[in-house]
Amino acid sequence: MQEFGREERVGAEIHRELALLLRDEARDPRLNQVTVQEVRVVRDLSHAKVYFTTLDPAQAKVTETALNKAAAFLRHRLAETMKNLRTVPRLAFVYDKSIENGLRLSSLIDQAIAHDEGHGK
Repeated sequence: MQEFGREERVGAEIHRELALLLRDEARDPRLNQVTVQEVRVVRDLSHAKVYFTTLDPAQAKVTETALNKAAAFLRHRLAETMKNLRTVPRLAFVYDKSIENGLRLSSLIDQAIAHDEGHGK
């Protein structure tokens, strides 16, 4: 059984804390509809890539811009809550398209099945 490395544990902690910060302290209404999907921290803990989704995929770019503008504030708040870290990684927010891609593939599969059933196969 493989144990989790420090970067995975730090990523999980940042994930939890960011979700709470966005829910409780975000003043920008665009940030209230954000769900943090995953946080990947580099080995030296200097940077973290935060993958997120939003309820309105059409607003993904605007939300990503707002999150990246709020990154310094969020990092500062993380530093206040995560006392076990000497330094908190710099945050970069990226919209996670995996759910949209999964829905699109599922739709294509359903269409192919319906097409095959319509042709008697």
